[in-house]
Amino acid sequence: MTRVKSKVLFGLTKRQLLCFGAAALIGVPSFFLLRQTGNTSLATMCMVIIMLPLFLLAMYERDGQPLEVVARHFINARFQRPVVRPYKTDNYYAALMRQYEVYEEVEAIVRRNKDAAPDEKGAEAGTESCGRGKA
Repeated sequence: MTRVKSKVLFGLTKRQLLCFGAAALIGVPSFFLLRQTGNTSLATMCMVIIMLPLFLLAMYERDGQPLEVVARHFINARFQRPVVRPYKTDNYYAALMRQYEVYEEVEAIVRRNKDAAPDEKGAEAGTESCGRGKA
């Protein structure tokens, strides 16, 4: 029932009547202006080309969406959003391994500083500042 549209006049919806009326307001005067300057068939072709976008706005629908909505989705997907969207996960085990490697690196730096400095108090204070205490 959602696809049923109320017809207003001549079996056309309000949207179709509005678009066809706008096309006629633009196309018919352009036909008469172009007919005075050139060939009648050329004026007819130009009128059709001028009126075609409004006819498409009136008649084209895809999956219940009008042309401007479909065009907006196309422009967003093609031009505004990045083309490559890699799928990245943060594996919990990998995060734990990275944390363990950082911990090992800190421990190595502390041991190096402890071996280099003969003062025991400075080395102990350095390990406590890591939050791990003396191992």
